[in-house]
Amino acid sequence: MPPVKHFYILGLGSFGGALAKQLHKNGCRVTGVDSSRERVEEIKDDLYEAIIADATDYDTLQHLSLKDANGVFISMGEDISPSLLATLHAKELGAKRIIVKGVSHDHGKLLKSLGVERVIFPEAEIAATLADRMTWPNIIDFLPIDPEYSFMEVAVPDGMIGKSLMQLNLRQQYGVWVVGVKDPMTGKLEMFPDGGYSLGVDQLLLVVGKQSSLEQLRNQV
Repeated sequence: MPPVKHFYILGLGSFGGALAKQLHKNGCRVTGVDSSRERVEEIKDDLYEAIIADATDYDTLQHLSLKDANGVFISMGEDISPSLLATLHAKELGAKRIIVKGVSHDHGKLLKSLGVERVIFPEAEIAATLADRMTWPNIIDFLPIDPEYSFMEVAVPDGMIGKSLMQLNLRQQYGVWVVGVKDPMTGKLEMFPDGGYSLGVDQLLLVVGKQSSLEQLRNQV
């Protein structure tokens, strides 16, 4: 079995607490640090190690094995100073993967300059995902694989049901490749179906292509 992953979360507010709970569900060990006893008590059952302390304090952090962690998450509220200070200390203490909840664009730029792996803006990311799903309900999932190409999972629209992939010719029409067809009812996945494969009701298409090509397809379904 692979070793159990161990993460540190500095700041156990609404985002940090939710993250701790999900990591715990995923079978990971989570060390949570927050100065609020109430916050720590609220999720202590989801923590491998619960620490009531100031997560911006260098002396506190140096007693933790941040350099050995699979990741360090920092979520310190709406004041940018604590998260910048905690990030600086984590970098100095050898943390390899640091993910920080951003407050503003400028805050994000400062964090990037400190060398964090990723700055996240949960509200903006959730809002963008929700807006996209409401606008294009047939798009189930979207996964960028590099700056130019992405995977997209699409619910087969009514106009494609009963037609073969050769008839649809999505590669010529939109410049995308069909790499799989999934039946969510049975869980069966047909990888790299040939041109004679006919699409059925409630199936999902897994396609890959350039962002511009996927946007073209998205606007048609």
